[in-house]
Amino acid sequence: MKLIIASNNRHKIEEIRAMLGARFECVQGQREAGLELDVDENADTLEGNARKKAEEVFAAADARGLLCPGDAVLADDSGLLVDALGGAPGVHSARYATDGHDDAANRAKLLREMDGVKDGERGAHFATAMVLLRKGCPDIEATGRVYGEIGRAELGENGFGYDSLFYYPPFKKTFAQLEPDEKNSVSHRKNALSLVLAALESEGER
Repeated sequence: MKLIIASNNRHKIEEIRAMLGARFECVQGQREAGLELDVDENADTLEGNARKKAEEVFAAADARGLLCPGDAVLADDSGLLVDALGGAPGVHSARYATDGHDDAANRAKLLREMDGVKDGERGAHFATAMVLLRKGCPDIEATGRVYGEIGRAELGENGFGYDSLFYYPPFKKTFAQLEPDEKNSVSHRKNALSLVLAALESEGER
């Protein structure tokens, strides 16, 4: 079976391929599958954006005959929700500082917004909303979360996005200080994927 990931984000594709590669014989990013489309992520929620991306990429892939029965399209939308900022940046995480995907500018803005927020009040969580659409099968939806704190300075060289500011207390490190396998074992995307896998496995038990 084939899985097309509705994304061109190399880091995201690598994470998902590492976790779902054993379930699908072929795991491709959007561009690898020959699909050149840019979905306007203008929904008000992470769940809405994930659904929109999944539906548009699925329709494009199906129109080109890329999907056989059982093949799937997986889309997700992730965001960082900071308690002291009322859940911001949330659905706007990728474009927090600018209209483009400028991770460094986003992190700089977050540090400015959190300046003066006391220790103990810097709680935050990452969330990933995920939608799996399959040809001839029911849809699967899941949301995964991981809880931590916003640091006062960037630490670590790994990861992407806000990882260098997201301190994970159980490991006493930021996500950017973790090795990929460590991060994948606890990440919001891993938690969402675990729920998707559980739903797939439960179908096989019926």
